[in-house]
Amino acid sequence: MTCGICDEETDGAYLCERDTLALAARLADLPALYDEVTECLVPRGHGWGDVVATKSAAGPRAPLNEDVIDTTNTVRAAELTHMWRVDVQRVRWPQHAAPLPAGLAADCRWLGMELEWIAGQYPGAGDFAREMRELEGQARSIVGDPVPRRQRIGLCVAVTDDQGTVCGAVLSRLPGEPLTCRWCRTEYRTEQDLLLLKHYQPQPEPGTSLSG
Repeated sequence: MTCGICDEETDGAYLCERDTLALAARLADLPALYDEVTECLVPRGHGWGDVVATKSAAGPRAPLNEDVIDTTNTVRAAELTHMWRVDVQRVRWPQHAAPLPAGLAADCRWLGMELEWIAGQYPGAGDFAREMRELEGQARSIVGDPVPRRQRIGLCVAVTDDQGTVCGAVLSRLPGEPLTCRWCRTEYRTEQDLLLLKHYQPQPEPGTSLSG
């Protein structure tokens, strides 16, 4: 079986250990992060009722980006997270009634406590982790701390069999992460490894622009 996020081989689990830990961190951070989103979107001393009223404000532009308010706010994050809590409980304990809405912090805490079971036995674990990552990314784009994007490094040059077959998969990583091929699992750790990686990269055809 492979991880539902990174396709890494797992020992029968739906999430690898790295993505399980990342999901645990997101569940711990989301409540405070969305509290910060609220501070950014709602002027101090005003409530959501005042923000809704701006939709009919006179003039060519409303004072706030209404699309952002509609798609990135604590209410929406709480609704989506609660839907996942309901589904996890439905799969794990089908005899139980669906839980009542309890707020973003409570649902994140509950899901975090069930994370070992989710990673190992919940078929929707990959989609759940992916949606929590999207919620985090949307929130960080508002508070000015965007999630780092993966860096494309090049193509894997590891030889994978006795016939000299080169892996050739695209290598990428988040800033600061170790460089490991997600397909053949070759690790590029040392300076010598990186020099060889650079040396054996395919060269562009004559007359081809490096910028594409």
